[in-house]
Amino acid sequence: MDDLRTTHLTRRPANALVRLGGQVPLLLGSAGLIIAFVVLGGLRIDLALIGYLVLVGFVAMLPQPVVTVTRTMEVPVPAPVQPVVEQDMLPAFVEALGDPGLVLDGRGAVLHRNGAAARQYPSLQLGRVMTLVMRNPDLVAAIESSQRTGEPRSFELHETVPSETWDRVVVAPIRRPDRDWFADEDRQLLVTFQSLTELKRVDALRTDFIANASHEMRTPLASLVGFIDTLLGPAARDAAAREKFLGIMRTQAERMSRLIDDLLSLSRIEMHQHVRPTGTVDLTALLREVREGLQTQAKAAQIEVILTVPKAPVTVTGDRGQLYEVFENLIENAIKYGADGKTVEVDLIGIDRSGLKHMVSVTDYGPGVEPEHVPRMTERFYRIDAEASRKKKGTGLGLAIVKHIIQRHRGQMSIRSKPGEGLRVEILLP
Repeated sequence: MDDLRTTHLTRRPANALVRLGGQVPLLLGSAGLIIAFVVLGGLRIDLALIGYLVLVGFVAMLPQPVVTVTRTMEVPVPAPVQPVVEQDMLPAFVEALGDPGLVLDGRGAVLHRNGAAARQYPSLQLGRVMTLVMRNPDLVAAIESSQRTGEPRSFELHETVPSETWDRVVVAPIRRPDRDWFADEDRQLLVTFQSLTELKRVDALRTDFIANASHEMRTPLASLVGFIDTLLGPAARDAAAREKFLGIMRTQAERMSRLIDDLLSLSRIEMHQHVRPTGTVDLTALLREVREGLQTQAKAAQIEVILTVPKAPVTVTGDRGQLYEVFENLIENAIKYGADGKTVEVDLIGIDRSGLKHMVSVTDYGPGVEPEHVPRMTERFYRIDAEASRKKKGTGLGLAIVKHIIQRHRGQMSIRSKPGEGLRVEILLP
């Protein structure tokens, strides 16, 4: 396609000679006038020559008019480039999404699904109508609304089968630049799922943690306030009651102190969870030290702590204070809850299991726990028997602290138990 275009060219004299050439009539007239003054008026020739040269120089410096030349010519103009949507690129785009994604046709049938969608929703086969497979009212409403209005829709999808999950679902029309959405018979929708399950679970854990911590603090505080009111009132002059109540108040205050210490310990561990320890620890010496520190408690419970360790030092990379806390918690729990077995065994052996080289096991022969409780024992404030735990001065945070410390040390923790056969905790360290 050709187009007529007008071009304006501006020209100026390039130098003084060109400028003088444009003033020839003026220069000739001036020369004739000077000659007349010399012949008739007696003007000296040298003065006349000087005056003429001055005139020539002046004329050479005069500004010259700008010459504009207008020219019209035909210039080929290329047709505007129209954006092209490559239909073959759409599946590749959907496949590149990290989240599950599906392309639906105008009927809501699946035209394409990426690998993530195939894994998470295997029932959404190609050609199947999505709303007939997933009969969620919000999903049906979002697809129908997006098809009708041509606008994206989003909602939160909560499913409980086969497991509880949350997803942010976005239904968006795939618009082509060269087509009208409402007139397009081949309209398509893109449906994407962004998982919110982990965020929801973390939020639930945070909420439960605050509720549990508040509950654990409220109970001893309520006891303290009640005893204080009693001592200020009816028992103000009762020495025996005062001594009894003060002893209970001290126990409740110690319980709150232990809870605060465990919460601070857990907070410090989580703060440095991503930083791997760099210190050096001799596990043999550490376990001996922990056993010695718990001898008084073991004798009071009539428990014998049997320690089996190599004679030579066993050195690992770790934080000595945190590893001491790990084994102190485990052995103390075994003494508290396994007293019926009269024996607690602590063993340190070498292993070779995916980079893990050392295993410390703590075994008691107490009543054990039911299998359904074992996976939850490392949750914060989880207790199998809350009343028994409080009587034994437990805070419900010990195993949670152990789990986080072992994770920071890039190790593994496992718990094995059967009712009537005691409980065994294994700590594997690199």
